[in-house]
This record gives sequence, structure tokens and C-alpha cells, in this order.
Amino acid sequence: MFTGLVEEVGRVLEATPSRLAVECRTVLEDAKAGDSIAVNGVCLTVTDFDGSSFGADVTAETLRRTNLGSLAPGWPVNLERSLRADARLGGHLVQGHVDGVAALAAREDGNMAFAVPNDLAKYVARKGSVAINGVSLTVVAVDETVFSVCLIPATLAGTNLGGLKIGDTVNLEVDVVAKYLERLVAR
Repeated sequence: MFTGLVEEVGRVLEATPSRLAVECRTVLEDAKAGDSIAVNGVCLTVTDFDGSSFGADVTAETLRRTNLGSLAPGWPVNLERSLRADARLGGHLVQGHVDGVAALAAREDGNMAFAVPNDLAKYVARKGSVAINGVSLTVVAVDETVFSVCLIPATLAGTNLGGLKIGDTVNLEVDVVAKYLERLVAR
């Protein structure tokens, strides 16, 4: 479980169909093999690490459902350690189980609009929560297949969202409560 508050932006060292290695510092301060670290919002298990990087295995399902397969060495990635039980929950509950990818459709400073796949659009609500590349954000507006968020300068500077260009894809995790509610109502 995560909060969607990015701790640092790391750099991809290696990206293959089965492994990802990331250069970083902060998220390694108390790391051990088996820990969970969210990489662009994707919960990955640390398999190996040293003082300046960690490695994680990735599966075909992870590559199919996320934008991790498009990463290349040198690319920035948002990083967050898993939530400790005694920590403050400053964002919202983020599982690190990405639902799909969305594409940046429009941008004006910190106002960003994302095109969302039809099967996920129903889970996005105005003033609801989403995680974009692991960043906890509040939805400002939504229509059939596009939603928008507003990012403050600190978020633009402290995450990889500030460097997005029109058409770039991001990992999207919708609010898990909406998915459970749908399942309960459907029964």
C-alpha cells in the first residue's frame, strides 16, 4: 500500500522484458530484499540493491497493463516506498496495482487533461482520487473519456509529471473503492 506521495525521482538504469533497474537514493535508506517500491505507481518487489540502485523483476502482465515496457535507460521514474502502519496518509490509498494507461491529451501549465480508456472512465469522478504515475491527484473535471487534474508547482518539479508532453502515456490507478462498489452493486 502507498500514499501517492512521491519520495524521489529515480533514473532507469536497465529495462528489459523481465527486469527493471533504477538509480536512486532516498527509497534505499532502509531497503531490504522483498520490500515493495512503487515505480511510476507500479508496485515492484526489490530483488537486489546496493547504495545507489535497486533491481526488480517484471512480468508480462505488468508490461501489458502499464507503461513500464516503454521505459529506457536514463528515463525519470517516480518512486515511493510502501506505507508504514504508523505513518500519515497524506495522499490517498494507492495499491500500486495499475489499472491501465492514459495519454496526456491537453496541457496548460499545471492543468492537465488525460484521455482514459473506456473501461476505466466509469471509475473516474469529479473530486475523486486517481494515481497518475503513482502521484495521488484529485480529479477536477471529467467527461466521457477525458478527465483533468491541476498540479501545483511543487508536484510538477518533484515528480516526472512536469516533463510530460502531449501524447505521453502514464500509468493510471483508479480509486479501489469505486471498483469494489461496482462489484457489490452488480451482485
